[in-house]
Amino acid sequence: MDSNFEALGAALPRILDGVWITLQLTVGGALLAMLIAVTLGLLARQENILVRGFARAIIEFFRGTSLVVQLFWFFFVLPQLGVELDAMFVGILALGLNYGAYAAEVVRGSINSVPQGQWEATTALSMTSAQRMRRVIFPQAWALMIPSLSNLLIHLLKGTAIVSFITMADLTFRVDQLRIDTDTFFAYTVGLIIYFVLAYILTLVMNMLEVQAKHRLGRGESLREALSLRSPDTGVDAGEGARS
Repeated sequence: MDSNFEALGAALPRILDGVWITLQLTVGGALLAMLIAVTLGLLARQENILVRGFARAIIEFFRGTSLVVQLFWFFFVLPQLGVELDAMFVGILALGLNYGAYAAEVVRGSINSVPQGQWEATTALSMTSAQRMRRVIFPQAWALMIPSLSNLLIHLLKGTAIVSFITMADLTFRVDQLRIDTDTFFAYTVGLIIYFVLAYILTLVMNMLEVQAKHRLGRGESLREALSLRSPDTGVDAGEGARS
């Protein structure tokens, strides 16, 4: 057992490099996925059948095909067509397109879930379509979609493991290297723990975004209030109780 921890200590710099690559893929993929999700989610609601059909075709294609095959197509097929792409770019592109297609349905559904009265109020105020969406509808839809987007973000984090197939030394790749120097149980247990910690941190961040989004709509406490210490029995701020 001691030898396992010694090997872990020696491999720690490489593992941290793998964590950094995984985080880059996660953040880059998430940003691209959100951009695609909002764009396709809005286009899928348009009255123009061609625009709506185009958005639906893109969504269904990337939801209906394997993420691994998409990754391989971008990395191995495109070079045969004369298009060379960096491995990091390919990873972010594949993750963004795949999870963006799933998130587009979340965006569309959340916008459709905004009460009809809110839409009618924007019409009564003579708002343009852009003003209606930006100032009234999307802020409410954003609060509704965060829990589902949080789940997709965790899935995206775990999905980054496939980039080891295209020669990227991400966290999974480094854990597999650790297995050679230690043993299967020890190495993959370390991998499980690291992925769990990363996923938990992302969950906390998304929870804070949800609290803030609801507070802006007047539906809950502020982030500062949510993070403050409160007495479990009285609900009074612990700091105020100490001062009194």
